[in-house]
Amino acid sequence: MIVYKSPREIDVMREAGRVARLALDAACAMVRPGVSTAEIDAEVERVIRAHGATPEFKGYHGYPASTCISVNDQVVHGIPGTRRLKDGDVVGIDVGARLKGYVGDNAATVCVGKVGEKARLLVDTTRECLERAVRECVPGRRLSDIGRAVQAHAEARGFSLVREYAGHGIGTRMHEDPQVPNYVDDATLRRDLVLREGLCIAIEPMLNAGRADVYTLDDDWTVVTKDGSLSAHWEDTVAVTKDGPVVLTRA
Repeated sequence: MIVYKSPREIDVMREAGRVARLALDAACAMVRPGVSTAEIDAEVERVIRAHGATPEFKGYHGYPASTCISVNDQVVHGIPGTRRLKDGDVVGIDVGARLKGYVGDNAATVCVGKVGEKARLLVDTTRECLERAVRECVPGRRLSDIGRAVQAHAEARGFSLVREYAGHGIGTRMHEDPQVPNYVDDATLRRDLVLREGLCIAIEPMLNAGRADVYTLDDDWTVVTKDGSLSAHWEDTVAVTKDGPVVLTRA
């Protein structure tokens, strides 16, 4: 069931989104050679709690950290630990914060030092896919318009789209209806819907430099590309309003 949010609820979600963004920005600022992913995770939790919020990921279905940090061929849900970043790494950071009963969810991918041209293009294209998707979030457009915008730009640049994971509705729970796929096919069109004022969704394109196939490691969380190719992930929480899209994690 889709839960449409009132203007008051959207205002609260903007507060949660602001904390999630502050924590994500703090994490991205730490990305440099020699820093461990656990150190980044600790700073994210510190920032979230300093603003009166709680880290939404910590304990979610048993997840052990406040942040998902996915490096190179890791697509999503990488668990922070002793791994130290090195020059040339591509680092995806995903942060969620809960404040006053509502959730903000966002992610970014950052390059460490000097990376190859293909890696830089992958990261930039994934971010551009997110921007194009956000522009579709106006009343009267369709959910499929979001997926079509992401797919067209990604495939035009020669990248593949992860299909096992999608964006999602968001509000008092991190994952609500509807699913927000990053592509369009017969199955997604059967679940298509018209975007209405008050819909709040997390849009999160995930692109691979190689093939789209992924699998989950033995830790039951970390998702990696099957061919070992690089992956990138960007995400924002967006509200559909009468005045157009409002990115709640950038307010």
